[in-house]
Amino acid sequence: MDIVARASVMFVVLYVLLRIMGKREIGQLTPFELVVMIVLGDLIQQGVTHNDFSLTGAILAISTFAFLAIMMSWITYLFPRAEKLLDGEPRVIVRDGELLKDNLRRDRITQSEVESEMRLAGISRMSDVAWAILEPQGKISFIKVDGSDVNLDKDAATG
Repeated sequence: MDIVARASVMFVVLYVLLRIMGKREIGQLTPFELVVMIVLGDLIQQGVTHNDFSLTGAILAISTFAFLAIMMSWITYLFPRAEKLLDGEPRVIVRDGELLKDNLRRDRITQSEVESEMRLAGISRMSDVAWAILEPQGKISFIKVDGSDVNLDKDAATG
């Protein structure tokens, strides 16, 4: 049961760290951030299984992580307030063609990243954007001035 307790603690620590790191998807991580995530995974494994290299220990650790992930999914599904707390909320980063610098700073997104995402979405000018919204999953949704929506999966974006 020691592995289950350590896996539970590491799950919470990992969750908090990922929330602090911000709304970035794997496809948009810098090479350094990707290496940090890989090393983090190895460090978590060492902290969870300690010196237990048995198949049983690995199964317990993986099962604990899977169980906690499923429980968080159910909690966010059943309780909308918990969803906002656990998953975050969408954040407006452009309103009526104007960048909202405070919101960009909060999520560590640069103007050039937004402009790159706009180009990938087929939008050439900031003035054509009525709204740009950073979704909790790290994607940017653009709503053009004419009212049409453009959703962009940031996997294809910056890296």
